[in-house]
Amino acid sequence: MRIQLSEHFTYGKLLRFTFPSIVMMIFTSIYGVVDGVFVSNFAGKTPFAAVNLIMPLLIITGAPGFMVGTGGSAIVAKTMGQGKPELANRYFSFLVCAAAVGGAAVGALGFAFARPIASILGAEGEMLEYCVLYARIILAANPFFILQNVFQSFFVTAEKPKLGLYVTVGAGLTNIVLDALLVGVFRWGVAGAALATILSQAVGGLTPIVYFLRENSSLLHLVRPRFDGRVLWKTCTNGSSELMSNISGSIVSMLYNFQLLRLAGEDGVAAYGAIMYVNFIFLAIFIGYAIGSAPVVSYHYGAEHSDELHSLLVKSIILTEVVGVAMAVLALLAAGPLAKIFVGYDQELYELTVQGFHLYAISYLLCGLNIFGSSFFTALNNGLASAVNSFLRTLVFQCAAVLILPIFLEVNGIWLAITVAEALALLVTAVLLVKYRKVYRY
Repeated sequence: MRIQLSEHFTYGKLLRFTFPSIVMMIFTSIYGVVDGVFVSNFAGKTPFAAVNLIMPLLIITGAPGFMVGTGGSAIVAKTMGQGKPELANRYFSFLVCAAAVGGAAVGALGFAFARPIASILGAEGEMLEYCVLYARIILAANPFFILQNVFQSFFVTAEKPKLGLYVTVGAGLTNIVLDALLVGVFRWGVAGAALATILSQAVGGLTPIVYFLRENSSLLHLVRPRFDGRVLWKTCTNGSSELMSNISGSIVSMLYNFQLLRLAGEDGVAAYGAIMYVNFIFLAIFIGYAIGSAPVVSYHYGAEHSDELHSLLVKSIILTEVVGVAMAVLALLAAGPLAKIFVGYDQELYELTVQGFHLYAISYLLCGLNIFGSSFFTALNNGLASAVNSFLRTLVFQCAAVLILPIFLEVNGIWLAITVAEALALLVTAVLLVKYRKVYRY
């Protein structure tokens, strides 16, 4: 039985409704991780480090998709909650077109500046060539990546989270099979990994367009788009926290890599890459829950159901922290086996990765609450509060921590920087929730 946005959400119903989005994000992370596994094991340490070094640029070029998806779905869900389905479909269609055009423009810029950016990040010689090759192949298909990120949110708003999951699984399996073939069998290295990625993104970005263009049983349909500057501006400002989170995270990753190159050399970058690949999967649980619950919050906000907003907030905080504790324990116990998957061929690199992951794991106790807090304000159409939260958490606090802590703790300071940043950000999240409690009556 399909769960509707207008229903009262118990713990069980909330978990059932958000579960497809959680699994969807996990699969999205896993098939991104597959590139790293195959490149590391079949192409070697230098290509693996190159992929990790240039990855922040690729995340930045795909970040507008999360901005349009989260910011736009909040507007569309609120409009549906106000009883205006035709207007909601018009907004939805326009935002999908705007995302595709924007994705092409951003991808072209990234393609043109891939080499100088890789050089600035510290790539030289063979590593530089690997960085440029991987980035340019990926960026040629950037509109697909953008649309895939957009539809992750809109599938939930359309009350079709399971369909979003199926599309993501299909894209993920495409990437895994092609990675095994192009990298593992044909030994095409970073080029093969990049080709596998863009073909999987085509599956994730184009399949939803076919679905929403046809007659379907969801709440959303693609209709003739009409330019609406006000809605585009509101979407961008409302989703700015997600854009800021992705861009800031990428900038911080560049800073991490710079510090690690200085303190631990190429091994440090490779170790950080292995930790980040696992981190993507762990964070996907929190991000998936945030994506899955946001349209519910937006709908009840539009319908002025303050009791339901309070219930959603309390239940989400409890669920998020329980999962955070479980993930921290799991990360501590599984650090060795997970590191072995990526860098088991090099004992010194393996030990550095395990040590880093043990320290990094502490952050899972805190980060879920901050991720949900930012998403909660986006769902309430308060882009400013969400952006302030994300800006401080993902950029200001992390940059300060990763620059200051290594002075006293050397490499361990880099691994602990994320936990210090999350602790400071949690204070900001708490202050914002208290400040706006009477405005939204949650």
